[in-house]
Amino acid sequence: MKKKLLALLMGTSLVLAACGGGDEAKDKPAEGGATTTADAGDAAKIFENKCSSCHGQNLEGGVGPALEKVGGKLDQAGIEKIITEGKGAMPAGLLQGEEASQVASWLAEKK
Repeated sequence: MKKKLLALLMGTSLVLAACGGGDEAKDKPAEGGATTTADAGDAAKIFENKCSSCHGQNLEGGVGPALEKVGGKLDQAGIEKIITEGKGAMPAGLLQGEEASQVASWLAEKK
């Protein structure tokens, strides 16, 4: 029982540490007032910065499930709901608003 509890706590800590950290560089405009790629709405860059540590650089999975063919299972609205509300070990609110919509749209194309 203690081993299971310890594994659960360690897993949760890993998920929160890997996925929940803020990216201060993303919040600051680039020199000259231009926005960074993630600010400009590039869904792949947003995914890389916020999601790939759990779901893999190539959507192959890791701590989180593989997303290579998620668009074949869920539509954009379903994906966005999971992104914003969380599911299983995935915490809610890692992406919000336009970022969540962009990444959900991008992932919905993965079939």
